[in-house]
Amino acid sequence: MARIAVIGAGLGAMATAARLAVAGHRVAVYERTETYGGAVRRFARDGFGFDTGPGLLPLPAVYRDLFVKTGKEPLEACVELVQVDPSARHVFADGTTVSLPNASRAGVVSALDEALGAGAGLRWGDFLVRAREAWDRTRRPLLEEPLWPNWRVLADREPYPAVPHRKLLRTRRAGTLAEVGAWELRDPRLAALLDGHALAYGLDPRHAPASAAVLPYMEHAFGMWYVRGGLRELARAVYERCVARRVEFVFGAEVVRVLEKDGRATGVELGGGEVVDADVVVAPGGAAGLPVRGEGEVPPRQDLPSRLTVLLALRGARPEGTAHRTVVHSGDREGELESLFGTAPAVPARPTVQVLRPGDPALVPDGDHEAVTLGATVPAGAEIREEHVEALVSAAERAVPGLRDRVLWREVRTPADIAAETGTPGGAVPAPSLAAAGGRLLHPANSTGLQGLFTAGGWSHPGGGLPHAGMSGALVAGLIVEGPEFRGSQ
Repeated sequence: MARIAVIGAGLGAMATAARLAVAGHRVAVYERTETYGGAVRRFARDGFGFDTGPGLLPLPAVYRDLFVKTGKEPLEACVELVQVDPSARHVFADGTTVSLPNASRAGVVSALDEALGAGAGLRWGDFLVRAREAWDRTRRPLLEEPLWPNWRVLADREPYPAVPHRKLLRTRRAGTLAEVGAWELRDPRLAALLDGHALAYGLDPRHAPASAAVLPYMEHAFGMWYVRGGLRELARAVYERCVARRVEFVFGAEVVRVLEKDGRATGVELGGGEVVDADVVVAPGGAAGLPVRGEGEVPPRQDLPSRLTVLLALRGARPEGTAHRTVVHSGDREGELESLFGTAPAVPARPTVQVLRPGDPALVPDGDHEAVTLGATVPAGAEIREEHVEALVSAAERAVPGLRDRVLWREVRTPADIAAETGTPGGAVPAPSLAAAGGRLLHPANSTGLQGLFTAGGWSHPGGGLPHAGMSGALVAGLIVEGPEFRGSQ
């Protein structure tokens, strides 16, 4: 039985802790704030409740597996999962709207044909077939296995299939997500639909590899899910599973340094000078005090943006049949991308905005009120001004008519708030690992150059997002329990 110190109580760290405790190890989690969950937090006021981090869960099988492997009670016995349908309603710059069914290719094709014109649905459906091929080629190395030592194979090979271009009588391979939209989808609204998936993860579609097609595919194939009571309930359930497995939590304990001796980790030093001995240390990727990684390893990501979130308490009931999620696409796509990813990053004047309207009785004081969350991608470290908040509200009015007249109060969550809760500089939000692009969108391996030190969470393999955080826990636990020969789930 090893003594294991886990730094931080985010979802990836807690998933690691629960699995290691079940394997018989003595696990203690040291969290610098006063609660668990990392970015998965809740804001409550006057009977209203809001998720301040992710609002929906893709690929719930990751957490089903965690609960199966760590106890008798399955995930559904601990939280109520609801499949969101439609998956999303989209409002495009020209005023066109479309609601896409959840996890139904035929339904999506039909909806797009009806809203955008004959042939639009088929083009999107054919794109999803190619996206599935990219998913099948990369699923294991990017989600289910530790990062390959020869990771450059993933970096240099584009898994998204080439598409014949009839005019040139040759095979034309899209190198970026934007090229996929321009060459294969051939409709600015379909391109905006595709771009929106990249933007939601803080990626520039003009430079994100075509392999980023796995992002919309993952949503399409496995659906989007809501946890009744909000995603904070998922964090609560994982925390309680850890406690049931006798994981110790120490809150208000900031780890300032990973201790090492003779080439291996020996424990951690806390902010007050206390030293905690450990046989194994699990840290968040990029945490302070980690040793410099060796030459040839994947470098840490440092160029990802953050999120601006506006929480709205509204008078008046949520109308029947309202979509849980609406994406209001920017009327100035190029301006938005240049603001976010140009040489001088700035908050876009006309952002793409996600509007979440869960209609959950647990999040409102009564049936005559509604809790709505607005979200947009903004540069990390951005100073948020009133005009930026107003831009989100103005965009949301295209999805929620009469929105301003219904507002009782609002709460604004900025990159600075994310930084305070997660410790990430500038409040940057990690993206999932993706193949190709020379390895720019890979994250460092879970094992490190220091024996006995591992990294879990969004800033290490397999990257950001709730499913990826859960998978990082499975990978780190496997490497610790089975050793470096561990090759992932079968």
